[in-house]
Parts: sequence; C-alpha cells; structure tokens
Amino acid sequence: MSAITLIAGTTGRITLNGLYAVSRVCVLILSTLYWTFIAPLRGRGLRVRASIEHFVTFGADSLPIVGLISFLIGAIMAMQSATQLVRFGAMQYVASLVGVAGVRELAPLMTAILVTGRSGSAITAEIGTMKVAEEIDALEVMGINPVKFLVVPKFLGMLFALPCLTVLAMFIMIVGGYVLSVGYIGLSSMSYFDQSVSSIGMDDFTAGMVKSVFFAVTICWVGVVRGFQVEGGAEGVGRKTTSSVVTSIFLIIVVDMVFTFLFFFQT
Repeated sequence: MSAITLIAGTTGRITLNGLYAVSRVCVLILSTLYWTFIAPLRGRGLRVRASIEHFVTFGADSLPIVGLISFLIGAIMAMQSATQLVRFGAMQYVASLVGVAGVRELAPLMTAILVTGRSGSAITAEIGTMKVAEEIDALEVMGINPVKFLVVPKFLGMLFALPCLTVLAMFIMIVGGYVLSVGYIGLSSMSYFDQSVSSIGMDDFTAGMVKSVFFAVTICWVGVVRGFQVEGGAEGVGRKTTSSVVTSIFLIIVVDMVFTFLFFFQT
C-alpha cells in the first residue's frame, strides 16, 4: 500500500506542478498579447521608446556576430557542396544549394540560436535579477504592471529585430558562398548570380521569414518565463539563465521541424 501511495503521490505532484507551470505560462502569454495589442487601443499606453531601445539591442548590436557566422556558414556550404557536385559535373548548382538552404533553413535557424545565446539569456538575467532584488514587487506596489513595463518592450523589440536580422543573414550567407565559389572554386560571377536568382523563390523566402517570427516569439517568452521563475539569489539567476538558453534552443528546433514539415507539403 505504501508503494502505491508513493507512486500515486509522486504522479499527482508532478501532474499538478506541470499544470500550474503551464497555467502560469498561458496567463503570461495572454497578458503580453493584451498589453501589446489591445491595451494601447484602449488608451493604456505603450512603451515605444523602450521597445525601440530593445530593438537596437537585440538587432543592431547582434548584427556583427550574426553577419560573421552567416558569412562563414555560406562559405562552408559552398565548399562542402562543391566537393560532392564536382563528381557529377554539376558545379553550377553550388549557388542553388547555398541559396535555398540558407534562405529556407540555415539563416533563420542560426540567427535564432545566436540571438538566444546573446539576448535570450540577457532577458532572463535581467528579469531574474529584478525579481531577486524585489524590484518587480516594487513595481506592483507602485501600481505599474510588470508585463506592460518589462515584457512588452522586449516582446516587440524581439518580434521586429529577429526577422530583420534573418533577412540580412540570408543575404550575407549567399555572399559568403559567392566569395568562396568565385574566388576559390573558380565559378563565374554571372553564373553564380543567375543560379541564385533562378533557384530562390518567394516560397523559400516566406518559409524563412515565418520561421523567424515564431523563433522570436519563442526566444522572448522562454526568456521571460525563466526570468519570473528565478528563486534563491544569484545562484538561481545563473541556473535559470542556463535553462533559458537550453530550453529556447530545444523549442527553436521543434518549431523549425514543425514548419519545415508544413512547408514541405506545400511545395
């Protein structure tokens, strides 16, 4: 009987804790959407200046590392694909492979992962530090909604910054493939350009941009949720920051798989 009670109690606690965590996440998401899209229409205000500052932090400040990694990945893809395509006399398709793979998959995915490590962790650390220092409680005492004050500017900044970064990463990745193909492999510049233009379609660009929007939502909400879950001082901030990055990357891969599956059957 004691074993059955132990199993039932453990199962019940895990289930209730899971349901409680899910309910808190759902409440936070609904509150964020309300303060972002509905409350401003009712005259409740929107922190536009803070949103622009977060857009610069998440977007412009991340551009150097995103651009460098995208350029190198484009060059690596061109080199790796050339070693295989040369066996079949199809070197001209290097541009098609780099372009389509970069626009549909690698540019959105790598941008999201880099922004997760750079900005998603910062969101968790900032909110977690404020919670440990009881600054969030102070906001509530002053009658300031924490979601409106802290979450909405980060949400809007990330929602606009990541797609913009993704577009630049797509272009830079293609340029990286171009530099290596023309400068090292020996393809003609015009041939590379023609193959890129003919192979990359609007459906490829749409797939990459849709992914980037959902990646932005994932990064922001995971960072915020982990930040509000911080407990136990500086050590708790470190744990939740690490958990935020790991969880975000996992969910980004899951979201990427889902949308790749959906767009696969539309092509």
